[in-house]
Amino acid sequence: MQQQENETSLSRRDFLHGSAASAATALLATGNYAFAQGSSRLKVGLIGCGGRGTGAALQALSADPEVVLHAMGDVFQSQIDGSLAALKGESAVASRVQVKPERCYVGLDCYLKVLDSGVDVVLLASPPGFRPREIRAAIAAGKHIFAEKPMGTDAVNVRAALEAAREIPKKKLAFVAGFCWRYEPANRAFFRQIHEGAIGRIRHYHATYLAGPVKPMPPASTRPAGMSDVEWQVRNWYNFVWLSGDGLVEQACHSVDKILWAMKDTPPAKCVATGGRMVPNNEGNIYDHISVFYEWPDGTRATMAQRQITCGYYDNSDYIYGTRGEGIIRSGRPTITAEKQWRYTGESKNMYQVEHDELFASIRSGKPINDAPRMAISTLVAIMGRMAAYTGEEVTWEHVMQSRENLFPDPLNWDMKLPIAPMAVPGQTRLI
Repeated sequence: MQQQENETSLSRRDFLHGSAASAATALLATGNYAFAQGSSRLKVGLIGCGGRGTGAALQALSADPEVVLHAMGDVFQSQIDGSLAALKGESAVASRVQVKPERCYVGLDCYLKVLDSGVDVVLLASPPGFRPREIRAAIAAGKHIFAEKPMGTDAVNVRAALEAAREIPKKKLAFVAGFCWRYEPANRAFFRQIHEGAIGRIRHYHATYLAGPVKPMPPASTRPAGMSDVEWQVRNWYNFVWLSGDGLVEQACHSVDKILWAMKDTPPAKCVATGGRMVPNNEGNIYDHISVFYEWPDGTRATMAQRQITCGYYDNSDYIYGTRGEGIIRSGRPTITAEKQWRYTGESKNMYQVEHDELFASIRSGKPINDAPRMAISTLVAIMGRMAAYTGEEVTWEHVMQSRENLFPDPLNWDMKLPIAPMAVPGQTRLI
């Protein structure tokens, strides 16, 4: 499952320069956009029809009265059926759910068929392992994109998606990432205060994502006779590193993204980490806890504590310590304790809805959003932490940008043999 990739490695400086240039160009781009000329209607295609995909489709339909759901794709027909039923049950948008049976695509190649169905915008909500190839194909096809987090599950494929994303400004496409806290009004105001120096120079950021299990792996004895390796793993995707990236990369990446937000999307120079599996997970190969210690060149540090274990204490908070005060986000509510106290008093909005409101508004206005560069950075920094935990090594940003670890099986087909990779063991699992 690990393959070599021939690409020129990017230094930390090159990566940041290219990302900033792409983002700036995208914000300045104007002109015609990739939707039906002469029509105000935007046709949306949904790829990945689970709960998050269904929610994204509802939010897209709610964001713009001229949006219609045109096509859907998933590896399982039952997912499409359930999603369609749920969306047609929403009276406010039901009339714009215009997916005909011939535009419901099932299979590992469903994303290509959705892209070829005449859509203008795609919502990418498949398991993260599939995200890079879907992003690359969508950009090549000239589609506006909403991509759920993270951008992928290994550095090779995230870098490939980022390279494809350099075409976004040239094609005048919009790309919104599912790092939803960046679209939440209170958090936007909070990080604006942080960037304006409300707590002085940041010295340490501590984030927690101490949660319960997400999708526990069923016993191997429950696997139906004749079910292929690929189907078994895709049906239980959260428990396999190539599909989910592990809990740090798939779930706690939200906290990693907030760390990067505070650091103005400058990646750390290096990190070390600890982690492992406390609760047996049958055939799965992800850890259930990882703690990462990131460090920047100027000595600024960040710690990330992630856990997915049933227990008596849960916490999802952020603690930022500066030279003149501290900022805390607890239960989504940010506060600043410093010379000048601060608490958000503005309006509240659903951050998931805001993502889509701003995506479609940016398409209409001729100023398309491009979240791809920062989405790549946050995803790679999360992968960096997992790599450190799995190997027990100190991992540098340069190593991440040169890593040859490719977790995605290619070619991939439904009936192929796909042995489950063993769980990583620090000191034995090697950096690639």
